Amino acid sequence: MARAVPIPQIRNIGIMAHIDAGKTTTTERILFYSGYLHRIGEVDEGTAFMDYMEQERERGITIQSAAVTTFWNSHQINIIDTPGHVDFTSEVQRSLRVLDGAIAVFCAVGGVEPQSERVWRQADEFKVPRIAYVNKMDRMGANFDRVLQMIVEKLNANPIPIQFPMGAEEFFEGIVDLIKMKAFFFDPEKYGAEYQISQIPEKYKNIANTYRSQLLEKIAEMDDSLLEMYLNGDEISESDIKIALRKGTIQGKCVPVFCGSSLKNVGVQPLLDGVIDYLPSPADIGSVIGFDASDHEKLINIDLDDESPFTALSFKVISDPFVGRLNFIRIYSGVLKLGSSVENTSLDRKEKISKIFRVFSNKREEIPEAYSGEIVAIPQMKFTSTGDTLCSNRKLVYDKIRFLEPMIDMSIEARTLADQEKMLNALAKFTDEDPTFRYKTDEESGQIIISGVGELQLEIAVDRLRREHNVEARSGKPQVSYRETVSMPITEEYRYDKQHGGKAQSGWVKILIEPNAENKGNEVCNNVTDKKINKLVIESAINGLRESLQMGMQGYPLVDVKVTLLEVEYIENVTTDLGTKIAASNAVKEGLRKVGTIILEPIFKVEITSPEQYVGDLISDLNQRKGRINSLDSKGNIQIIEGEAPLSNLFGYVSALRTLSQGRAGYTMTFSHYSPV
Repeated sequence: MARAVPIPQIRNIGIMAHIDAGKTTTTERILFYSGYLHRIGEVDEGTAFMDYMEQERERGITIQSAAVTTFWNSHQINIIDTPGHVDFTSEVQRSLRVLDGAIAVFCAVGGVEPQSERVWRQADEFKVPRIAYVNKMDRMGANFDRVLQMIVEKLNANPIPIQFPMGAEEFFEGIVDLIKMKAFFFDPEKYGAEYQISQIPEKYKNIANTYRSQLLEKIAEMDDSLLEMYLNGDEISESDIKIALRKGTIQGKCVPVFCGSSLKNVGVQPLLDGVIDYLPSPADIGSVIGFDASDHEKLINIDLDDESPFTALSFKVISDPFVGRLNFIRIYSGVLKLGSSVENTSLDRKEKISKIFRVFSNKREEIPEAYSGEIVAIPQMKFTSTGDTLCSNRKLVYDKIRFLEPMIDMSIEARTLADQEKMLNALAKFTDEDPTFRYKTDEESGQIIISGVGELQLEIAVDRLRREHNVEARSGKPQVSYRETVSMPITEEYRYDKQHGGKAQSGWVKILIEPNAENKGNEVCNNVTDKKINKLVIESAINGLRESLQMGMQGYPLVDVKVTLLEVEYIENVTTDLGTKIAASNAVKEGLRKVGTIILEPIFKVEITSPEQYVGDLISDLNQRKGRINSLDSKGNIQIIEGEAPLSNLFGYVSALRTLSQGRAGYTMTFSHYSPV
């Protein structure tokens, strides 16, 4: 079967934003106008096509990123709708890792909110080109210009409006296209599926001319040939503007800004045109970097085309009730055919491709083969997990996806012994699906402890046990997962000489333990340069150091600790690999015991939005929680309190907030840093 859609006509995009900015509603409209859906689903009514989990429909939020394929103007668009809640930020992380472009949705009232900043930084990390969409222009308090200003100030971006709204709030009546210099009026009787393009109304002509001159000025700054035309007063054509904007967007120099109201069916079709016009295809990306599977220092350039050998990255795993374990993969190069055998180069294991699915949220279409640039799902893979590389006739690995470490623990127990095994099997599936979710059995109490990055994430896990796996589980109160680190350096040496398994084991090492840079994690370095020392002995010492950094002296995981191997003793026929490994591990333990460790707790940024009359009580409450107020701002008649507080004092904060504000205040939390208790 030949490729149906050429690579330049493919777009792999994500829709990302703060919670309640309208991501899922926008996706629903995209699917409706592109002809995939014949009826519009609504998030608030629990009928959204992309929110297929029961918990998503009940709560009106996205929990798992959902993928869907649709078509617009002969282009194939693979869309991933990501969660906006901070507890599910890992879904955004892994989606952005494999996408070529993104739509950043901003609420016209809230503007750039905390999770907007977080996902924007994640997109920066992966160098994902994006366009912006200012949604909810019909809402009370909507302000297009303020959102543009916030994008500049908070995100350090270069927004270029290519549309502006005609009116706002209840007077919002349509949009003006600044490239065509035409007004778009959408027909509410036809759900916005039909729209009229006409001359710009007289009352908007002055503002349109102002925005237009700003647009021309900004694109002239990015293109020398256009700068010359602009300075000479020559007319710049529509195609020249689009080419310059596309180039600037792909290079990360600018962000084209659209506007509308997805709920009121205004502005979504021009946004779809913007996806085609400004976001890159895999052909625009050209190539990606991989690493030699046997030598991770060696970089390999992979061309994104069908002729290259097959390579792909598994970025998501779900447990499907009908087909079992399902791996979502992004194919970077080559062709994947039904019945073929591929190699998981991350684990050096073979996988058989029994089926290939094109995914439409919770529905699937079986296809015989998939091509470079596509996102597909493969069922029943035995070994492959999130972040693993799949290859054929090539030995390379792609960079792993990095996730937040769990910060909250909760005890959980099944009501009956019969449910215990079912619960453990279900928790193993949750861990496979979500890299930020963990579980373990506490050695002292025998309790099962589940861990995650947020209260809601753990609450959803307990709810899923009941609904999906018929396990009634009792859960304890959430507890903070603390960390340990060192505050000063220490040099330590250790000799090990003992019988082990009937054989003498011997080793000696000298190490340096010191604090590492904040948020850099643990690091093990080798400063041994003597080439006479057996490489296996040095590797054993390094492995011993790594293993010893798993847990601190007070029972919490170590963070931001650097250990350097300074010296290793090597006496032929005396020094052993195991002896050296144990010596290295014990040297770390002894050094930590002498220098002592300090306990760290997670500090979270908090942003509270509240009517003015409750601000005093809310600030007082945050102070009682050992919080700190960083700033106080206002948006119309709403006050914005920005601060930070220890996570241990924020459990159940939503109830306190509702009580203090009579249910009128809202808040968001995002992880900031670890700080000494």
